[in-house]
Amino acid sequence: MRRMSLTASVLSLIAPGLGQLYNRQFIKGVLFLAIDALGLWYFINHLPRAVWGIVTLGTQKQHMEKVGKITKMVPGDHSIHLLVQGLIILILFMIFAWFYVQAVIDARRNGLVRENGGQTVNFYRSAGALFDRSFPFTMLAVPIVGILFLTIMPIIFGILIAFTNFSGPNFVPPNALVDWVGFRTFTDLLTLKTWSYTFWHVLLWTVEWALLATVTTYLGGMLVAMLVQQPGIRFKKFWRTLFIVPFAIPQLCSALIMNNLFNGEFGPINQYLGMLGIEKIGWLTDPQWAKFTVVLVNAWFGIPVTMMLMFGVLTTIPKDLYEAAEVDGATAFQKFRTITLPRVLFVTAPVLITQFAGNINNFNAIYLLTGGDPKTGDYQFAGQTDLLVTWLYKLTLDNNKYNFASAIGIIVFLIIASISIASYLRTKSFKEEDMVQ
Repeated sequence: MRRMSLTASVLSLIAPGLGQLYNRQFIKGVLFLAIDALGLWYFINHLPRAVWGIVTLGTQKQHMEKVGKITKMVPGDHSIHLLVQGLIILILFMIFAWFYVQAVIDARRNGLVRENGGQTVNFYRSAGALFDRSFPFTMLAVPIVGILFLTIMPIIFGILIAFTNFSGPNFVPPNALVDWVGFRTFTDLLTLKTWSYTFWHVLLWTVEWALLATVTTYLGGMLVAMLVQQPGIRFKKFWRTLFIVPFAIPQLCSALIMNNLFNGEFGPINQYLGMLGIEKIGWLTDPQWAKFTVVLVNAWFGIPVTMMLMFGVLTTIPKDLYEAAEVDGATAFQKFRTITLPRVLFVTAPVLITQFAGNINNFNAIYLLTGGDPKTGDYQFAGQTDLLVTWLYKLTLDNNKYNFASAIGIIVFLIIASISIASYLRTKSFKEEDMVQ
């Protein structure tokens, strides 16, 4: 009797379904055998070419060929299609392998039931369990498959592109093949003068922008919230509603309006300054003024969001603490430094880190307002206000430099992940949570 589970496992290992048939689960066994046969037929016909496509990225490029008196175009291997198709088939193969393992586990489990004198569950009860005891896993199956093909696969594809020479004008299918080049794209980006100069300057501005944008919106939102919360302020609901208006307006509309307001030639702001005898300012055309402008406009976008967060945090601080501080003769600044700021930071530190990471990838604020301009001949396909993410966008859609864009994307991810994790691990909220656990 002890050998039933071993026999069922070995049979399912040979072919999923055989173990189920051995355990007298005939409908399940036939169904598993059908899935196994379909999978084997599909992967025998497609898996070798998928692996070949990923490894070689194609061997025959598109070319002209003369057939008799007619010269015609002969299609070749499309490297990117081969890479995508190969990834899809490999993911499908992983799902099939998971099914294979589960079939063996199922056969062994039911074999143990028989060894102990029990009765195996019939097919209808097994199917019913999918919508009863295993209902959460059943409902998660579709999202998991969606994540595999719509999130994980594109991420892997994007990473792999960084290790190829996929870039225009010389290596864009179907006119040419793409080859694996290892880390050459990264070394060119970081050391080749034409690329490294742009990369390091754009990276520096990206970090400066993230710090300035985060600090201005965070402190600005805190200041507005504290002012509105003051006991002597009347019509608090009105002020809260008024200050949230910039957030209620779609950012695209606000950015286009701001773009016109700060226009150096015919913008209203420069016209009013001219009436006061002040010369026109290149809000969006001068590099330094352009950087100041995007930080200022981003504060207009972001302060309302932080303000609403601060309203919720400030209401949780006990008033007894402020009353005790007043009795001790504390000034307003001392109360802010010893009571308000520590408690606000304790609650909002993770949000602050998230805002910093989000500002590194704040595409809309830059692209909608300045488009990364003003342009400069010193940069490679980038402007003075371009962030790494907007530079990546230009490299991809405007200049077909897909490998460099992919490499920049990987670097951005590593920067955000390392800074976010390191900062969060240092926060007081994380340390106290860890102590509680």
